[in-house]
Amino acid sequence: MAPPRDTSVLAGVYGPAEIKVSREMHHKSTIEVMVRPKVGLPAIQEKNQEQMIRETCEAVILGTLHPRTSITIVLQVINDGGSLLACHLNAACMGMMDAGLPMRAMFCGVTCALDDDGHITIDPTTKEQKESRAVLTFAIESTEKKILTVSSRGVYSHAELQQCIAAAQTSAQKIFLFYRDSVKRRYSKS
Repeated sequence: MAPPRDTSVLAGVYGPAEIKVSREMHHKSTIEVMVRPKVGLPAIQEKNQEQMIRETCEAVILGTLHPRTSITIVLQVINDGGSLLACHLNAACMGMMDAGLPMRAMFCGVTCALDDDGHITIDPTTKEQKESRAVLTFAIESTEKKILTVSSRGVYSHAELQQCIAAAQTSAQKIFLFYRDSVKRRYSKS
């Protein structure tokens, strides 16, 4: 039996809103991502996560519809039981959908861990991540199932990378179904 996953992130999406003239882009909106750890101040790890999440969001948000504005995404860690970056990505996408931001596609995050035997674990716990030879987190878009961004650590072969991509794309289908069901439930109550 798989261990329970207890990673949770709270997402807040603000904007499009006014921005300082020095930071505005005349052709599209400026996207800012802030990752807040459960306790303490953001460190280098959070700054790296912010960059990956921002790049992923920039790839799907139709920022040209709101030039010279700011879109801010704040991600607060509630609990980290593993696969935190994937949880950040999923929370950011759901927050943007809830805020009604125009996007060309949805996206999701999936984490894969490779053990010494090459076995792939999807959505690994913190312990499974520490014991793994490699951990890869993919951001996958919903329309063509393309990889938007990848974050990895450890050693893996080209064949293992391809296996992880295939496993992540299969898992992404379930996440996209969850998104759709969540939106249906939300708007069917209205």
